[in-house]
Amino acid sequence: MDTQALAPENFAERVIWFSITRTYLIYLFGGLYILAPAIGWVLLWHLGATLWRQNERTPSNERIFIPIGVWVWVLSMLVMQLALLVGHADYNLDLGQTIKSTIGWAKGWALLAIFPLIGCLNIRPELIYKATAVVCLHTLIILPFLILASVAHLPQELYVSPLQAIGGPGPDFFSVTLYGIGPDGEARWRLFTPWAPALGFVANFYFIFAMQLKGTRWFYIGIIGSILMCLVSKSRLALVCIAFVAGISWVIGRLTKLSVLAGLTAGSVLAGINAPTIIQLLADFNQKFSAARADSSRVRSALGRIALNRWETEAPIWGHGIVEKGPHLVEHMMIGSHHTWYGLLFVKGLVGFIALAAAMAYSFIEMVIKAQQNALCRVGVSVVLILFLYTFGENLEILAYLFWPGLVILGAAFKQPLSSEIPPA
Repeated sequence: MDTQALAPENFAERVIWFSITRTYLIYLFGGLYILAPAIGWVLLWHLGATLWRQNERTPSNERIFIPIGVWVWVLSMLVMQLALLVGHADYNLDLGQTIKSTIGWAKGWALLAIFPLIGCLNIRPELIYKATAVVCLHTLIILPFLILASVAHLPQELYVSPLQAIGGPGPDFFSVTLYGIGPDGEARWRLFTPWAPALGFVANFYFIFAMQLKGTRWFYIGIIGSILMCLVSKSRLALVCIAFVAGISWVIGRLTKLSVLAGLTAGSVLAGINAPTIIQLLADFNQKFSAARADSSRVRSALGRIALNRWETEAPIWGHGIVEKGPHLVEHMMIGSHHTWYGLLFVKGLVGFIALAAAMAYSFIEMVIKAQQNALCRVGVSVVLILFLYTFGENLEILAYLFWPGLVILGAAFKQPLSSEIPPA
């Protein structure tokens, strides 16, 4: 793989390459939140047109097919829309609100199906890996100036893009900032994301992608850049995830190797012998994890309790249809925010919860099976693990416009056959 000379070769690759590598430029115009749905739906149309033109004369290396795993995500996200419509009907919400919510679905949950579909096009994963490493390079160049801005006490926010008028979740998605101030009173950075923990979320995908660029300078740029993004975001989950996912994915991708199985067996025995100590260590870690951001942990916990109580007592099957502001206790934050599962239960009920859970479970099982034979599917395992871990700290739908490259990689991984040659460990 010669990533030094890697360049886009077709329409889909060009769109993806320029969308990712121009992240900071698009961010300066406040266009990232608008860009992702736009390219998603445009490339979905391109996929449909390509499939329509495909026939028996199409060369085998150019043929496109949509695997079962991708259809699972499509069905899951359609169920999300069904739950939305039923929830609106149950609570007698007007047509205008239903249309607004449907547009929100098209810019959020729908992307979790659209981008895996796009991954079925002839898009080389290496192109995405290199493109995200380019973003890491830009981060390394820009970050020292942003740190100096915080030291010099320059204004935190420069401006809010007029593109906010198009519509979105809030001004954070369209504002351009130099730095922010965390709960501890110290500077933290969100760069091109709406809040600092979201930067750590994106950086975890970039880290996994950079790991695939070994033997090139982009490997070091991507690794250093993504780790630095996690550090400056000061996100607890980002730091835990970046250490956990890489190791677990490595093990999961080699379950058929005797050395790995022997290590797991020995580890299980030792864990059983030292179970009380391990349980206490985990409890201490959890306590310290929560204490590191005590106010944040309190608000998250309260939001979760409110969401669960109102879901169970008011709308257990189809949910409430829309989000609602919480009370003063949770600083009027949206009920179910900061947690995908609580948010799903509150807005889309048990139906939406099961839809996402089923798609994730299927994806994980298929990726684990294929990862024993295919390197790309090992990346797919990492993508699913990152998504799953962040369901407990973020709402996936609202940040899909940022982590969509991971969804494209997941779609490409679904295409991989079981019969590919096992790569060396």
